[in-house]
Formats: sequence, structure tokens, C-alpha cells
Amino acid sequence: MTEHPNLTTERLVLRPFRVEDAADVQRLAGDYAVAAATLRIPHPYEDGMAEQWIATLGPAFEKGEQIALAVTSREDGTLLGAIGLTLDAVNQSAELGYWIGKPFWGRGYATEAARTLVRFGFEKLGLNRIYAHHFVHNPASGRVLQKAGLSREGYLPQAIRKWDRFVDLVLYGVVREKWQQERRATQA
Repeated sequence: MTEHPNLTTERLVLRPFRVEDAADVQRLAGDYAVAAATLRIPHPYEDGMAEQWIATLGPAFEKGEQIALAVTSREDGTLLGAIGLTLDAVNQSAELGYWIGKPFWGRGYATEAARTLVRFGFEKLGLNRIYAHHFVHNPASGRVLQKAGLSREGYLPQAIRKWDRFVDLVLYGVVREKWQQERRATQA
């Protein structure tokens, strides 16, 4: 990969993060409800954390380890959240992860962004498999994954420790061949 992708949908632009996004990242990701629904977002989200995170994204992309994109409104550029793929080049697979700021929940933005990034992963990156997981207490994330073409693959009781509590995970995934078959079936 040489150039960071900019992906456009009907309502969204998925673009690389910029330092200017840091205040919005801190405000949106720092919301307790957002942090509680994700594995890697800390709470409280301290000053400087967003800038540090954004600074890691370019080097991770250049090494072929990760694509992380800002989910923004196509209409006015408002930052809505983040979406990304953590890449495993050896196995031609990637883990999909995302978050949407609480003020923007329930509008289909995560689904629209996830569908777009899954398509990009299969069609442009040549991935064979994309997978994801969500906390059992966040079923809305499971619906996003299903709408993006992933299928439930398993359940891991008390698999992750989040804030001194063990949390169950629900696993999802899809391989390129099945994804292509589903796309053809819905276009017919």
C-alpha cells in the first residue's frame, strides 16, 4: 500500500485522521458509553491521548499493519467516529474495528462505513478473510457486522478483561468467496 485510502459513500467520507481531529476524537471516544463498548478505548480519555493515537496511524499504515480512517459526514465534514482494519499480511486477513460517537448512534453510519471498508478490504487489498468481535452487552455492534456481510462464528465466555470485569465476546467473520456470493445474490 502506498497511498492512504479516501473512501466515499452516499453520506460519508472515510479519510485519514489529521491532528486537527484530536479534540473531536477525545470528546467522542472519551464518552463513557463509547469506551465501555470497545476494547481499546480508555476512560477517562486524557488530554494528549488522541494526538498520540493519531501519530501512530501513519507509521502503522506505512508498515502495512493497519488502516484507520476517520468516519466523517460527506455533507459538512463532521467527525462521526473511526473505522479500521488491523492487517495480517501472511494470512491475507484483517480484523475490523470501529466506533461511532454517541450523538450519532442509530443512524446507520457504522453499517455504511463497515460495508465500505469490507468491500475495500476484499476488492482493493485482496484479503481472504475479515473478522471482528463485539462485547455481548453490545448487540447493536453485532447487527452492524451482520449488515456488513459477516456471520456469527462463535462465542467466547469471559474472554476479555475490561475495567476489572471479564466480558463475553461474540465472534464474526466472512471469507471473500462467501462475501462475493452474497453480493451477487443481492444484486440479482
